[in-house]
Amino acid sequence: MNYAAIKRRDIANGPGVRVSLFVSGCTHHCKGCFNQEAQDFCYGAPFTQEVEDAILADLEPSYVSGLTLLGGEPFEPDNQRALLPFLKRVRERLPEKNIWAFSGYVYDTQLLQESRGRCEVTDEMLSLIDVLVDGPFVEEQKDITLLFRGSANQRLIDLNATRAAGTVVLWQNPD
Repeated sequence: MNYAAIKRRDIANGPGVRVSLFVSGCTHHCKGCFNQEAQDFCYGAPFTQEVEDAILADLEPSYVSGLTLLGGEPFEPDNQRALLPFLKRVRERLPEKNIWAFSGYVYDTQLLQESRGRCEVTDEMLSLIDVLVDGPFVEEQKDITLLFRGSANQRLIDLNATRAAGTVVLWQNPD
């Protein structure tokens, strides 16, 4: 897997100060995508052990709330297979940090059911994520006033509450 960028102190892609990893590769090709160059799976640099270690070090300070995965598309199957061991490391080493992920796939109809985004590691990857921002960016529904998302069709799903309830529960901003 390649990655397009790492924002080591990001405040735009989830609550608090975060480390954001923009992975490379996306097959959605949403009209108006803000990160078109990252649609290419070969764009950027290889996601190596050294890169993982640097992100873990960036996550350590107490003022950093957590990790955000964006893209490209973290839920492209090849990206999931590369991200899963890393997410396990984050959970083991820094269990107090929260993990957010953005995906153009729809949680209940594409990640939980047979689709091009679902693979043998999808369920385990979802189990390590606290909040999923799901759904493709739809330019006709673009709304810059929305918190942590670009278009009105996208949802902020509290995956911990969703797993407990057995139905989709939307994330509520504690502020």
